[in-house]
Amino acid sequence: MSTVADRPQPSTQAPPATSHGAEATEEQVLAAVAKLRATFAGRRTRQLQWRLDQLAAMEKMLDESEPQIAEALATDLGRPAHDAWLGDIASTRAEATFARKHLRRWMRRRRTGLPLAMRPGKAFYQYEPLGVALVIGAWNYPVYLTLGPVIGAIAAGNCVVLKPSEHAPATSALLARLIPQYLDPDAFAVLEGEAATTQLLLAQGLDHAFFTGGTEIGKRVMESAARHLTPVTLELGGKSPVIVTRDADLEVAARRIAWTKLLNSGQTCIAPDYVLVEEPVRDELVDLITATVHKFRVGEHGGLRVVNERQFDRLAGLLAEPSGTVALGGRSDRATLTVDPTLLIDPDPASPVMTDEIFGPILPVITVGSLTEAITFINARPKPLAAYLFTSSTESKERLVDEVSSGGAVINHLSMHCLVPQLPFGGVGNSGMGAYHGEWGFQTFSHRKAVLSKPARPDLRLMYPPYTERAKKIIRKLF
Repeated sequence: MSTVADRPQPSTQAPPATSHGAEATEEQVLAAVAKLRATFAGRRTRQLQWRLDQLAAMEKMLDESEPQIAEALATDLGRPAHDAWLGDIASTRAEATFARKHLRRWMRRRRTGLPLAMRPGKAFYQYEPLGVALVIGAWNYPVYLTLGPVIGAIAAGNCVVLKPSEHAPATSALLARLIPQYLDPDAFAVLEGEAATTQLLLAQGLDHAFFTGGTEIGKRVMESAARHLTPVTLELGGKSPVIVTRDADLEVAARRIAWTKLLNSGQTCIAPDYVLVEEPVRDELVDLITATVHKFRVGEHGGLRVVNERQFDRLAGLLAEPSGTVALGGRSDRATLTVDPTLLIDPDPASPVMTDEIFGPILPVITVGSLTEAITFINARPKPLAAYLFTSSTESKERLVDEVSSGGAVINHLSMHCLVPQLPFGGVGNSGMGAYHGEWGFQTFSHRKAVLSKPARPDLRLMYPPYTERAKKIIRKLF
């Protein structure tokens, strides 16, 4: 967490209005896509050295542009410089470094065995770039969630058109300036704009579309991509639950729940969305989370800034009729677009705060009688992007992993799996499809081509018609 000094304090006035970048015209979209396709056809992006150079340039861009990135994130999200480094810069740079160090191994051909009927011969598969990929970024981590997929696309040898989120206009404009300065301008294009730009890009029938955002918009992206049979990766969201059992280390659980919930004002797709806690330890956990929030925010006044009026109004609406006991916070201020860190105890499971993804600093706490009850509660709802469990029981850990379907799972922590490039990151069901990070991003943006190579001789006559009865018997045994 950042220090008080490096955290922006809420103003008594509304944040200044921000203007979106210029909407890309149809001519700009067509020209950019044509240029990228011509570059890809020239085959230079397939070369290992080109890919390594672009990844190194990405690292350099993040190092040299940290002050500008932090300033843009402060403008768009009110995010402190330290949190900007942790959430957007360091995480993105680590992905680029990991890919650069392991790319040569990822690219190599993989030999396989052959069944008896296919011998003599040799078989292998290799990874080939798809072509021109579209990356549609998100506003909540507008650098990490835009450039992270781009790193996978670079590693795989693709050209990329980026469409940053219009809801983070300062960061969008910055990316539009920085990308051509550091990366190959013939292989990368940044096109700013709103939904119309996204739809126009999808209408070009690109070779892959990668979208990070909400489930409803993800459905529209998939629908538009389907018209051109463009494959999609959808990184969506959902209500990621936390289970706290009676044998958990409650101090650690409270600290880690509070920390990850406060990051980016709760505007994180894998933030804890609600807590299911066993009844004997519920009150103690609530008290510990409350004390931890006060400790983390000592010296600060007011609530946490959210991105815009639309998101503020949605969150304020959840607090207007909370349908549960407010144990902490509960206030909001439209003048500053801030919402207090809020704990709601036992809200109605059918209320909006328990049916809609919160994406803000509001945390419902639901009392359960057992781990079994908690698992049943989760499985009765759409599959989440992540599931979390605090426990000291090995059996309980195995039950969460085996019995709860979620994009990922973390034991005794939250959200940290997205910072492990050796692990795939992605959703399941309504929380998304496909995965990326590390080698998984390389594979997402690659085609795995199967190759079988046979000698001209021997060329057994019995394989061809007309077949004798003896030939048929032999063929049946071979195949």
